[in-house]
Parts: sequence; structure tokens; C-alpha cells
Amino acid sequence: MRISLLAGMVAGLVLLAGPAQAASRIAQPGLSGAMSGDVAPVKCAIPRIRQGSVASLTSFHRAMAACADRFWAGQFAAAGLAYSSPEVTITAGDDSVCGKITGNGAQYCPERHTIAIRIMKEDLRDPFRMNIAHSVAHEWGHHLQQLIGVLDVQSALYRPASESARALLSHRLEMQAECFAGVFYSATLESIKPGIAWDDWLDAVRRADESDIHGKPRNLALWQDRGYRGGATGFCNTWTATRSKVS
Repeated sequence: MRISLLAGMVAGLVLLAGPAQAASRIAQPGLSGAMSGDVAPVKCAIPRIRQGSVASLTSFHRAMAACADRFWAGQFAAAGLAYSSPEVTITAGDDSVCGKITGNGAQYCPERHTIAIRIMKEDLRDPFRMNIAHSVAHEWGHHLQQLIGVLDVQSALYRPASESARALLSHRLEMQAECFAGVFYSATLESIKPGIAWDDWLDAVRRADESDIHGKPRNLALWQDRGYRGGATGFCNTWTATRSKVS
């Protein structure tokens, strides 16, 4: 796990504030070469979900959070980096400590270091494990971005940016979180028991509705797969990727 390379990602993000030529010259070790996918499995106890049960979904989210926390704490420790766990709140309503939860039913509020998860009615009706698991995996990616300084730098660039530049910054941020989720899945997918083959899951991601904040579904799938097959955060540098890969 090449978490130390995350410093390069932050540097790449800073460079984007200047000429594009500077961003293109950033060193990208770990982003070239074949993606091995050779990752040691991490075993987590992820329970089954009972249809219509708020308690069951809550237990599932808690188990996913414990799994993500253990995985990323171990990777940060191995790299000699400081790690702190986020708070995780779960509600069946739309209000949380992060404010009103909209969209996919989960959000991260960096000022509180908190992942807020809303149990959605569609998840109660049709508890698709992988879709529900992704709420935790993706938002944990934003917590990692907070820990390594990416969120602060992105925010500083976002404020003075034009509307089109803001959209691209948002897409780079979200797709990196997707890639981090893929890295997590590379070690834990067997424990999650997603109920769907990986390629079929990616196909479902590609066919999702496009989001102004997240970008094109085909690119979200691309970055998630890159993290999954690479099994290392060094494969997740969205900040110097071409526009076509993060639009």
C-alpha cells in the first residue's frame, strides 16, 4: 500500500492552481505500470440484511464502518502516517449532524469529521448489499481526503474558481473517493458478499444517472475499478488525470 504517495496527490492538486503545464510535470510514481490486484484479503464480519428492518440495516452499516476503519487504520499505520477514525451517525430521517441528507443517502462533513448515513426507503424495500455498502466505502474516501489535506486544498481552489472549473474540481474529488473505495474493496469484497459479480457491479455504476457533482458514471466506474485492480492509493491520483477521465 503506497499511502505515502498521497503527498504527491496533494502537491498535484496545488499545482492545478497554476499553469496546466506545471500540473502535467508532477511526478506520479505508482501510477504507471501494470495493476497487480495482488492484495491480502481482510476478513470482516458483515451481517446479512433483513428486508424492511431498520435495525438490520443499522447493524450492516456499523459493521461496514468497523471494517473500513480497521482496513484504513492498518494501511496508515504501515505507512507511518497518523490516522483518526471518523464519527459515524445513522438515521432513518433526513436530518443529521451534517445537516439535511439528500442524494444517495450519505454524506461527509469535514468540520465534524463525521460520516452521516440515512437509511433510505428503497434500501428497506430492496436491500442491495453492494449499493448500501458503497455509502460507507465512498464517504470513508472523503474522510481520507480530509486526513491527508486534499479537502482543504480543494476548498481553497474551489472558492475563486469559475463555474466550469468548480465542476471539474468536484469531479476530481468525487472520483478519487471512488478510487479509494475500490482500494478498500480489493481487500474486503469477499467479506462484504456483495451478491453481484464485480464486472456486473461496474456495469450498474456505468448505467447510473449522471450527477453534476460526481461526473459521468463511466468515469466513476473507471476510477473505482482502478482502485480495485490496483489495490493501492497510488493508483488514485485524479488530480493530474486528463479532463476526459474525470469529466
